[in-house]
Amino acid sequence: MARKRNTATVLQRRLRTAVRLFPLLVFAVVCYLQFRTISRFSPTAPCDDDTSRRAAMDDDLIDRLRESVTFLPLRDPRKRRAGEWFISALNDTSEPDGEARNIVLPSAASSGRLLCVRAPPGTDAAYALAWRDALAWRDALPRGAALRPGLTFVSEMSYDYRNLWHGLSALVPFASWHARSGCRAVPARWALFHHGAAVRTGASAWLASLTEAATGAEMAVETFPDAAAASAAPACFEEAVVFRRQMEGLSRARLLGAFEFMRCKARSHCGVAPAPAPATQSPALCVTLLFRDGARAFKDEAAVSRVFGAECARAAGSGCAVATARAGNLTFCEQVALLSGTDVLVSAHGAQLTNMLFMDRNSSVMELYPLGWRQRAGGGQFVYRWMADRAGMRHEGSWWDPHGEPCPDSPDILSCYKDRQIGIDEAYFARWAAKVFAAAMERKKRRGGGEASGEERRREAADDCGCS
Repeated sequence: MARKRNTATVLQRRLRTAVRLFPLLVFAVVCYLQFRTISRFSPTAPCDDDTSRRAAMDDDLIDRLRESVTFLPLRDPRKRRAGEWFISALNDTSEPDGEARNIVLPSAASSGRLLCVRAPPGTDAAYALAWRDALAWRDALPRGAALRPGLTFVSEMSYDYRNLWHGLSALVPFASWHARSGCRAVPARWALFHHGAAVRTGASAWLASLTEAATGAEMAVETFPDAAAASAAPACFEEAVVFRRQMEGLSRARLLGAFEFMRCKARSHCGVAPAPAPATQSPALCVTLLFRDGARAFKDEAAVSRVFGAECARAAGSGCAVATARAGNLTFCEQVALLSGTDVLVSAHGAQLTNMLFMDRNSSVMELYPLGWRQRAGGGQFVYRWMADRAGMRHEGSWWDPHGEPCPDSPDILSCYKDRQIGIDEAYFARWAAKVFAAAMERKKRRGGGEASGEERRREAADDCGCS
C-alpha cells in the first residue's frame, strides 16, 4: 500500500511539473514557426532555388537583349544629304559650339549602348549597302561579337584617304577634338569608311605619319572580320567618336587652332626646332619651288627656277634662299623641315600643296594650273585656296596656263586637261613674284627680322602644343 501511495505521489508531481512547463513549450513552438515563416519569405536569405531562378531570369533577359539588336545599313538609302545617311539612327552635334559635328558612343543619346559594325557573310566588302551598324549594351553584345577595347575614331567621307588633301580633311576634326580633350583621348584604332564601306587598306603614309604626330599613337586601321568568311562576326567598339561631315561645324577659330595644333605636333614629332631670330642682319626670304613629276609638271623647270630665283634676289639680296624639291623624294619629316622654313611656296595644283600646313602662319602660297582647268574644273580647283585660308596662310592668287594643245571632243574633257603639263610666262611670273616677295619681306621685317609668331612658337618651345 505504501508503495502504491509513493507511485501516485510521483505521478502527481510530474503532472504538476508538466502543467507548469506546457506554456513554455507552446511559446517555443510558436517562436519556431514564426522564425520558419520569416526565413521562407525573407528577401535577404533566398534559398538555392530562388538564386537559380533569378540567374535564369537574368540570362533570359540578356538573351532577349541580344536578340533585339537590329543591324541597319550603314548607308541609309532613305537619306540624301552627305553625312546624314551614315549611322542615321543618331544625330551628330557640335558640342561645344564651334566644334565639328560628331557622335560620341556610348552616350545618353545611345542609351549607353556601344556601336557595332559588321558585313554580312558572303558579300563584297567594298559594297557599301552590305555593311551594317547596330547599337548594343556591353553586357548583351550580339553573339560572337568581338569587343574592341579603348577609343576608336570612326571616319566617313566620299573621297580617297590616300590623297593628302582629302586625308587631311578627314583628320582635322579628330585633331581638334583630340586637342580639346587635353590630348588625353588617344585612339586605339581608326575605322575608315568610304561611301559607307570599310577601307581596310588604310591611308597614305603621309597621313599616317601626321596622325601619329598629332595623337601620339600609331594609326592602326581596323580591318574588321572578313566579310567573305562563313561567320563574319560584328566588331563592337568600347568607345567611339564618329565624324561623318569632315570639317562641317568647325568655327574659323577652331579651324585655325586645329591646323596650328597639327603644325606644332608635326614639328615636335620631327624635331624641327623653332627658328631663332637673326640679331642684326636683314631677314632672309626662303622660297620653295615644289615640283611634280608627270601630271601638272612644269614643261621647263629650269626656266621657272631662274625667274623666281632672280626676283627673290631682287627682293632680299644676299638673304635670298631658293629651294627646289619633289615631295615624293622626301620623307615626311623632311617635308616638315623644308616647309617649316619656307616663306613663299610656289607649286602646281596638286596634293603636294597640302604641305603648306607646316609653314608659319601668314606665309604665302602661289598656285599654277595647266590649260583647261579654269574652264572645266569647277569649284574643286580652289581647295588649296580654301586650305590656305583655314590654316592662316596667304593664297597669293593663281595662274592658269592659256596655251596648250586642245583636247579631243569628249564628254569628259577634263580627264584630258587634268594631266597636262604647265608652261611659263616669264614676264607675268616676274611681276607676280616681285609683288609677293616684297610683301613677304615687309611682313618679316615687321615681325622682327624673322622671329617666329608669338603664341605658336611659344607652344612649340614648351613642347605641349596647347595640350596642357
